[in-house]
Amino acid sequence: MAIDPALMSSARGDWETPADLYAELDQVYNFELDVCASDQNHKAPRWYTAQEDGLTQPWIGRVWCNPPYGRTVGAWVARAVWAVQSQQTAPVAVVLLPARTDTQWFHTYLYQRPGVTVQFLKGRLTFVGAPSPAPFPSLLAVVSRL
Repeated sequence: MAIDPALMSSARGDWETPADLYAELDQVYNFELDVCASDQNHKAPRWYTAQEDGLTQPWIGRVWCNPPYGRTVGAWVARAVWAVQSQQTAPVAVVLLPARTDTQWFHTYLYQRPGVTVQFLKGRLTFVGAPSPAPFPSLLAVVSRL
């Protein structure tokens, strides 16, 4: 049986975080900075837009990150680990990711890494504005200082 390629990709990679998921996490982490946002969909009091390029900006405070789910996702994961564990800026970063456990970024930056907790989310998320749930499972990577 062939898998429909449309189920494994998306025309966009910047889907907005479901409000209920963010609210639940914000109760725990009290986020201060959303590093992958727009002026319309930001979640935290401070945010970086695509034009500002959150990968190149300082991550100061408790960080929320729902990165674009394309080829750059590994760079966002690496940046989250560096920003927190280098003790330069962020005390914690929570990253919402597709649960792609076969990827290099998962094994390099998340799997069995000290200071990183991976939580697999039950079911499939329905991102804001999406017509149906995502065609992939999701995970949360919580990066804490060592």
